[in-house]
Amino acid sequence: MTRRFLLLFMLLAGFACAQSRVYELRTYTCPEGKLQALQARFRDHTIAIFQRHGMESVGYWVPQDRPNTLIYILAHPSLEAARKHWAEFRADPEWIKVKAASEVNGPLTTKTESVFMDPTDFSALK
Repeated sequence: MTRRFLLLFMLLAGFACAQSRVYELRTYTCPEGKLQALQARFRDHTIAIFQRHGMESVGYWVPQDRPNTLIYILAHPSLEAARKHWAEFRADPEWIKVKAASEVNGPLTTKTESVFMDPTDFSALK
């Protein structure tokens, strides 16, 4: 429990100290029955690949009122860095292999939305 608290504290302290970051809100809609496979791909592969390309995971959520939906937030040092991160991620050989293997029985998403956001001066996350 103490380790978790310390990790959470360090994460929040890092967010408080960081400046000029851009946050990216992403929403994925899945075909019926594919959400668990999408979550497994994130859990087992995608997050580690994100980290390797400088994409910081802030959090992941499944809305209570929108089945087959995954929402998550990434942090990037800047909008330019975000674009670079995504280009590198999409070209990553491991990602290409993982995506192809996970979509043997069809795509895991039918709709992807992305919004880049700047924190306000009164936001807890900067």
